[in-house]
Amino acid sequence: MQIILKEDINGLGYKDDVVEVKNGYGRNYLIPQGKAVIATPSALKVLAENQRQRAHKLAKIKADAEAAAAALEGVELTIGAKTSSTGTIFGSVNNIQIAEALEKLGHNVDRKTILIKDTIKEVGKYTATVRLHKEVSVEIPFEVVAE
Repeated sequence: MQIILKEDINGLGYKDDVVEVKNGYGRNYLIPQGKAVIATPSALKVLAENQRQRAHKLAKIKADAEAAAAALEGVELTIGAKTSSTGTIFGSVNNIQIAEALEKLGHNVDRKTILIKDTIKEVGKYTATVRLHKEVSVEIPFEVVAE
């Protein structure tokens, strides 16, 4: 079943993308939650017209995202965490702590745009990906140290 996404969904696509999903996922989750609509011919025409009208706005949004990515380039974070004697963290380091560390440095980044591949439960060096736009992302290295 083809659907048009109304918002960004991790692992599936971005807003206004036309994607193919299984019937149950589309009809039982995405459409009732308001995250997507069925890609009928008339809906596709409306989408094309909306995208044509928003083209200049999208270019400005992408330029802003590229400027933010340039500002984040070269930033290295150090995050302190309570650890045991073996170097294991009590709890884990997640995107909220990375967003707070970036905010302390003056970069306002939404925590939902920060992706960490694995759970971080030990002291060491890691990288996080900040997706500022569907075509703009930046890798941020960070180090977890014991407090």
